[in-house]
Amino acid sequence: MTLGITTAMAILTAFVPGPAGAKTFVYVSAATDGMIDAYAMDDKTGELTPTSKFDAGKMVMPMTVSPDKKHLYAIIRSQPYRVLSLAIDPATGGLKQDAVAALPDSMPYVSTDITGRLLFTSSYGGNKLAVLPINAEGLVVDGARQVIATGRNAHSIVNDRSGKYVFATNLGSDVILQFVLNPQTGMLEPNDPPSVKTTSGFGPRHIAISPDNKSVYVITELTGHVIHYTLDNAKGTLSEMESIASVPASAGLVPGIAPPSPLPFNAPLASAVQKAPTDTEPRIWAADIGITPDGKFLYTTERKTSTIALFSVASGTGKLTYITNFPTEKQPRGIRIDASGRFLIASGETSDKVAVYAIKQTDGTLTTVGRYPVDAGANWIEIISFP
Repeated sequence: MTLGITTAMAILTAFVPGPAGAKTFVYVSAATDGMIDAYAMDDKTGELTPTSKFDAGKMVMPMTVSPDKKHLYAIIRSQPYRVLSLAIDPATGGLKQDAVAALPDSMPYVSTDITGRLLFTSSYGGNKLAVLPINAEGLVVDGARQVIATGRNAHSIVNDRSGKYVFATNLGSDVILQFVLNPQTGMLEPNDPPSVKTTSGFGPRHIAISPDNKSVYVITELTGHVIHYTLDNAKGTLSEMESIASVPASAGLVPGIAPPSPLPFNAPLASAVQKAPTDTEPRIWAADIGITPDGKFLYTTERKTSTIALFSVASGTGKLTYITNFPTEKQPRGIRIDASGRFLIASGETSDKVAVYAIKQTDGTLTTVGRYPVDAGANWIEIISFP
């Protein structure tokens, strides 16, 4: 299905010029207010200057940048489910809607293949993956070309750095799906084996791939572990090497619980509206993961304690060592590291600020640069640097 461009659904509001010569821009989607907040980033200090707001629509959440940096793709998770293709002004960082296309479900994750010709999305509630074409102008104008049924709660989907393989997490099924990307058809084909299991009850959520493409790291939402897999670059398959906790026992949290399987469509009305028992235990609720461009440090977030965990990454093997946790914005859903590897930005879903941290290059420790106003429901961050 193809939808026409609708400027009424997304408008650019008052643009405030950023610092002279600024070439790095930061975008934060704020689901509650339906805005994408834009900032200019000082490449030397990491400080942010708010520049513009883009009215994308309620429940704007996951975003991704095209490899050529010309477009930002933003997913709307309210009806009608859709993806916006937003042109990026390289001089000001301003956004302009160029296209909109339908999605088959509410999608909590989006990414592109390394060529920028395919858009990958996953549906947590719909238990599916969807692949959409990106045309020669960098626009998503058509609906899904491929929809793949998954196990429970598909959560993230990423291309490896070679472009040959794709991995997707299923949080509720404790599975990571393995695909080969057919270069002729642009379709995902199951690898052999088609999946790898995590420990039961872990809930694999987001994925980070090492710069050398030898390691794949997965943060587990329900236990806060980082599972380290080695990636066989000849076969595109994962082998678990280690599993390291990001939440110290002193935090006093117990493992989270995966949501129940959905009821059948013909379930009796009484059972369909039955509420789950109230849970008062403080449970682990991990969210995002990121690795520095040099591959030396890895970070994850945990929403119950509002912290960012730091790991060091061993050269050559990719093995992890947990270092410490840092307090951050309340209920941190998203983090991003800039292209220089010198700054990390964190957003909190229940915070009215977005935080910037300087990364100490010798040990990965974080020092606060500043906190900046953001609209309500801040969750996803993208950073774009131009030459």
